[in-house]
Parts: sequence; C-alpha cells; structure tokens
Amino acid sequence: MKDFIETRIISAVQKLLTGKVNELLCDTEYHIPLIEFSDYRGGTAVSPVISFSSCEQSEKERIIRLDAYSLTITFSLVDTSSPKETLDSELHCYAYSGAVSRAFFDDPSLGGVADRALITNKKYIPPKNPHCGEGWGLTVTLRVTVEGVSK
Repeated sequence: MKDFIETRIISAVQKLLTGKVNELLCDTEYHIPLIEFSDYRGGTAVSPVISFSSCEQSEKERIIRLDAYSLTITFSLVDTSSPKETLDSELHCYAYSGAVSRAFFDDPSLGGVADRALITNKKYIPPKNPHCGEGWGLTVTLRVTVEGVSK
C-alpha cells in the first residue's frame, strides 16, 4: 500500500531536522539542544511539532497539477528561572532558525519527496512574562509543492 503524500512529507521533514539540522547545530561553537522526535522531555533535546494547514493553489499550479501544502514547524523552548538561560533560549531560537533555513536551502526537494519546499515565514515568539515558566518559541512556515498527486 502506498503511503499518503502528507506522511511522506512529514517523514522527510523529520529526517531533515534530525539529520542535517542536528549536524549544523553540532558544528556551532555553542551548546544547542539537538532535535529529537520522541516522548523525551528535558533540556538536552527539543521536540518540534510539525503540522499541516491549508494552502491555496495558484491557477498555474492547478493547470500543471502541482499540489501545494503548508507545513508549520513549531519549536517551544523551555524557560528556567535563570536570566542567563533565558538569553540562551533566545540564542537557541536563532540557531534553530538558521540551521533550518540552511538545511531547506541545501535540500529543497526533501530528498526527492517534493518538487520544492520553501520557507515562507519565520516568527520568533518571546515569552510574555519572562522567568514564569514560559519560554521562547519559533514558528517556521513552509510551502511544499508536489507534482502529480491530484487526480
């Protein structure tokens, strides 16, 4: 049985995040928690949430039968009571953003799963009340196009 394209896209994004992005994070001079997709909860790894949302197709995409998907990757970073670690959380957001951008630039086809994956938006979310348990966040929005999936 053939997998749904959505599950193949999510798997490819997870592979890119745990592979290339983690590799880029390891090459920095800072200690940045690596990306992991498991039930682990702690400060030594981060587990982003990947979700689909609706995406409008252009007329050209309809004519040449390109399906368009909007994908959101959300990083929620843990805040501790230490002001230094709050600054580290902000630095981590920028590190994740840069590494994700580089990884998608280097592999826009997600390993051959998609025709093109393009980052359309990045949103840095500071804590509303610092040192109250709410940490920094990062939301990366992608537009993924795949040829020939529509009937």
